[in-house]
Amino acid sequence: MKFSRESLVAAVAIAAIAAIAFGHVACATINGTGAASAAPKGSGTANTAPASPARAQEGTGISAYTSFGVNLYKELIREKPGSNVFISPASVGLALAMTMNGAAGGTREAMANALGLSGNSAEAVNADDSTLIARMNDTMRAVKLSVANSLWARRDVTFKKEFLQRNKRYYGAEIRTLDSPKTINDWVAEKTNDKITKIVDEIDPETILYLINAIYFKGTWTKEFDRNLTRDEPFHLIDGATIPRPMMRQSGTYDYFDGDGFQAARLPYGDGRIGMYVFLPADSSSLEQFHEGLTGEKLEALMMRFSPREGRIGLPRFKLEYEATLNQGLAALGMAVAFDGGRADFTRMFEAPGANACIDAVLHKTFIEVNEEGTEAAAVTAVVMKTTSVMEGPRPFEMIVDRPFFLAIVDRETGLILFMGAIVNP
Repeated sequence: MKFSRESLVAAVAIAAIAAIAFGHVACATINGTGAASAAPKGSGTANTAPASPARAQEGTGISAYTSFGVNLYKELIREKPGSNVFISPASVGLALAMTMNGAAGGTREAMANALGLSGNSAEAVNADDSTLIARMNDTMRAVKLSVANSLWARRDVTFKKEFLQRNKRYYGAEIRTLDSPKTINDWVAEKTNDKITKIVDEIDPETILYLINAIYFKGTWTKEFDRNLTRDEPFHLIDGATIPRPMMRQSGTYDYFDGDGFQAARLPYGDGRIGMYVFLPADSSSLEQFHEGLTGEKLEALMMRFSPREGRIGLPRFKLEYEATLNQGLAALGMAVAFDGGRADFTRMFEAPGANACIDAVLHKTFIEVNEEGTEAAAVTAVVMKTTSVMEGPRPFEMIVDRPFFLAIVDRETGLILFMGAIVNP
């Protein structure tokens, strides 16, 4: 089978920012808008990593964030079918978790349900997220992954000390004064290595708080692609048309899985802890059919079934930017109350007798570049798997990604999905 018309990237940098904007009662209507050393180039180098992705331990939010990410992703592809969609479930999830520290009653319950964290106490969610953030900030060979959080609060509003302390203690959030878009955007640019330079255009007079999460990732392939093998080849679009795209190629041993109606391979970065899973629907199927049965639980189960196999990979070299307002998708997941100024309950957030607050917008921006060296990506969310005796081994696979495909960049050690997306026009 074929895996990618265009080649995949060899230098990876992923940045994600999530920010949540709060305003007084007149909140938004629900309308979406949507360098370290690497293995030698060439063939024959093992491209596998030690174990299958770890399942989250009971009580942690990683499996929950996986299900949440897939659910949100499917809502977004429904909003704009046939378009590229690329999100960071980790970024959006952490930004909303910080926000949830200020929610109470039915609002907190709705947010927890949407995030898949129903039944978990605030203390458990915060502690698990704190551990997760620490693991994400681990030092890894040929990979840089960092997470940063911040709260931008209006000077004339009294925020509850417990709310600020929880987000500072568990999420390492910087508490800053809400003054100008430039100050926030400068922080965003710094934390994403200038991959995302703007999340705020202007500050509405009714806005009292921005909660921002930023994730930055840069990874070098464990085995880089040879630039001399990259050639323009046709990539087949959903409508049947073809466009020329630079296709990167290499051969070797990869974690691979031949599924029902698709094939998939994992391309690791650095020491193999983090890798990109690429799922390519069969010629007889489609990306839409792949999406139909996709759930967080199924995606986790699929990633447990990969095993080493020799083969050839063809992956497109590409760069894209994506942005969306997540209000509509999040409302569809059950947290519409958080956007309703008449019903939202954020009384654990600030001191203002007779006043109320709600989420005005959850904005999300992402960036990804895949090339022969690795991957670079950014995201911004603003909360504004025969034997007998002797048997021939399986035939080497061939996977040329020359049509719309699904990808996920996953931390194998924690099982956390850092990014996922549908690439229909690289």
